[in-house]
Amino acid sequence: MTDRLLSIVTPVYGPSASYLPEAYKSLLTQELPDGWSWEWLIQEDGDDVKAATFLPSDDPRIRISSSRRGGPQVARTMAFGRSTGSLIKVADADDLLPEGTLLRDITILSEHPEVGWTTSRVLDLLEDGSTRGFDGDPEPGLLPNGAVFAHWRQHRRAQVHPASLCARRELIALLGGWLALPASGDTGLLLGLDAVADGWFSSEVGMLYRLHEHQITRHPHHSAGDEWEARMTVMRERAEALHAWIQRQRA
Repeated sequence: MTDRLLSIVTPVYGPSASYLPEAYKSLLTQELPDGWSWEWLIQEDGDDVKAATFLPSDDPRIRISSSRRGGPQVARTMAFGRSTGSLIKVADADDLLPEGTLLRDITILSEHPEVGWTTSRVLDLLEDGSTRGFDGDPEPGLLPNGAVFAHWRQHRRAQVHPASLCARRELIALLGGWLALPASGDTGLLLGLDAVADGWFSSEVGMLYRLHEHQITRHPHHSAGDEWEARMTVMRERAEALHAWIQRQRA
């Protein structure tokens, strides 16, 4: 592990590779605290992605590798396995990081050692270039351990967006990375982080979440049916087990 290094993990498959130049451009706008740097771990999910054709070959911070097709959750975990930073930032190939995002994430986790992870306000980026916000964001600041799961149990929706996560390396290692599900594995990781550590929510926009036709969230099984029920069960039982185990250790 390298202190003062932020590792950005990005899964990419065929249709999303063409968005990489815009993602890279958004990384170049980022300011970091003194002494910090970033590395970008791009993980090709399957063959013939050819991510390198969309990015410069002379930036040593970009590290591209490929693995057998397993979906974005597996690709994120594989990218994590190649990373060396003390902090891990999620950034999908088709999303953008507004200026100030990385500086804010690093500053929060540096100044608040009791906080294990951060999330930010997210805006949908529509195909016409306009943006759309979400209702129901929590108050900015500390998210006490268990608050995200309590909201999720009631609404089956996390109150903060897992696509904006930045977390301490040891916590992601403790949880084994992203849940290997066809979808919602990032929410599963968020619920796990919520079980083991306090979090933080920033009301400043930290992610532009691009909407397009190739997203897995547009699959008909994403929000209903047997697959959805199974995914919800896995996430719920894992979070419940983590909370119960931690409570026993504290007793």
